Amino acid sequence: MRKNSEKYRGRTLILEIAAVVLGLIFISPFYLVLINSLKSLKEILVDAASFPRLFHWENYRNVWSAINFPGAFWNSFLITMLSVVLIVLFSSMAAYQIVRRPTRFNSFVFLLLISAMIIPFQSLMLQLVRVTSLLELRGELYGVIACYLGFGMPLSVFLFHGFIKTVPIELEEAAKVDGSNPYGIYFRIVFPLLMPIVVTVIILNTLWIWNDYLLPVLVIGGNKELTTIPLAVTKFFGQYTKKWDMALAGLVMAVTPILIFFLTLQKYIVEGVTAGSVKG
Repeated sequence: MRKNSEKYRGRTLILEIAAVVLGLIFISPFYLVLINSLKSLKEILVDAASFPRLFHWENYRNVWSAINFPGAFWNSFLITMLSVVLIVLFSSMAAYQIVRRPTRFNSFVFLLLISAMIIPFQSLMLQLVRVTSLLELRGELYGVIACYLGFGMPLSVFLFHGFIKTVPIELEEAAKVDGSNPYGIYFRIVFPLLMPIVVTVIILNTLWIWNDYLLPVLVIGGNKELTTIPLAVTKFFGQYTKKWDMALAGLVMAVTPILIFFLTLQKYIVEGVTAGSVKG
């Protein structure tokens, strides 16, 4: 009995040490970005791993004015918020329709959405530029939001599809008997029960859209009025010179809001995905 207990404690200790080591490995890039954002360019180039001798807080002040950070922040916030709201609304309704009415057409649509998850974005870049140009979506706010809605739907529908199966259909039948219409049943009965997976979908899509660079650079293009934070930070990376001191300070300013958002709501990710997989 004692041997088994000691063996268990030894195994737990090894796992805890491994977890700490892995945690330090994952945290190290954030540490390097943070300490180098407080150095001069010369100090970064000489020794990027050392602790700053003098904290250059002016790096953040210079970035604030150089890229018009409040404007870039507002653009990122507006695009992310509107895209996520539409993704949650349309993907949840689509998944509800597919689950509650399993016709051949709905099953085919679900299969198409799942298939879209395995298509690399890079293979669609040229076609995306052509289609957005043809439909006059390039350089427009509604254009980039429409693209995010299209690319965000497949995974979101998949997550909602598994979760909706756990919602008792008897609740909907009782509401129907009471005279509620289909929209009332969905928004008053079903949607409130989807809150765990809704939060999960919000977190996953917010992290992706806020940090995304490739899709905005293709769709927004040269429209400076819609420049997001990832696009604005690239201003410090020229063909012949790279302003690492300001670029790293800009990255810290860009990551901080989304990091706080993630740490605040991270517990809902596992909760939502786990709950949705019970009957998925």
